[in-house]
Amino acid sequence: MINALTIDVEDYYMVSAFADVVKFEDWPRYESRVTRNTHVLLDVLNESGVKATFFVLGWIGERYPDLVRDIHAAGHEVACHGYNHRLIYHLTPEQFREDAHKAKGILEDIIGTPVIGYRATSYSIVKKTLWALDILIEEGFLYDSSIFPIHHDRYGIPGSDRFSHTIRRESGTLREFPPSTYRVLNQNIPVAGGGYFRLFPARITKAAIKQINENENKAAIIYVHPWEIDESQPRLKSSLLSKFRHYVNLHTTVPKLRACIKEFKFNPLRKMYHADQDTGNG
Repeated sequence: MINALTIDVEDYYMVSAFADVVKFEDWPRYESRVTRNTHVLLDVLNESGVKATFFVLGWIGERYPDLVRDIHAAGHEVACHGYNHRLIYHLTPEQFREDAHKAKGILEDIIGTPVIGYRATSYSIVKKTLWALDILIEEGFLYDSSIFPIHHDRYGIPGSDRFSHTIRRESGTLREFPPSTYRVLNQNIPVAGGGYFRLFPARITKAAIKQINENENKAAIIYVHPWEIDESQPRLKSSLLSKFRHYVNLHTTVPKLRACIKEFKFNPLRKMYHADQDTGNG
């Protein structure tokens, strides 16, 4: 079983949890650490020859095109994370279309090949923003990885499919790749990314991936951010909950990632998408 490894390329001050204290207009004032941190992740992946999908913000591509070229040159997939990390449910359909179109164009101009994958800011394709899927289809995206099948205060569609599936809309079809969850007492528990990845011991994450692979016969999809490997990043003022989610166990990210890479096989989502198309999986 081959799983998918994904990296959401954004800097520490860009996260949605800090949006109330860091305005987009002030981003250039903050120390940028995304290039260094992303290269550390590239080195970790290169150690084991693992290829991943990097969901890159258009704003980052605009300012650090060499970083995007380095990701692409190393054989990884470059996919789209929107332009400036705005939550979809704070946008109109017209604003969302402009954001996705702009980011896709920036990334494609840099790498010279089509960008087919999209992941929304903070998984903000929820029930009230399903209209965004039509826009993604119309803008030429072939797959999405934005619908988290969990209960959460910021995102999630709890009853949605836990594994890759085809979404059919008026505009056409789109392949959906949800981040992985572990089923416990009829509840979907997120286990394979972000704060969940840092919070749970490595043995729990590995056991969950093994369960998904062997008992459910499905591929797991995990995700990390470059800022999650950076213990020395500047501390920002925010709520206690937001600071806990952002800063907990930063020192564990790389060791846990290495442990997963050592035990399981991973590919970019692009390969998973084409494999699904070849096999006719619905």
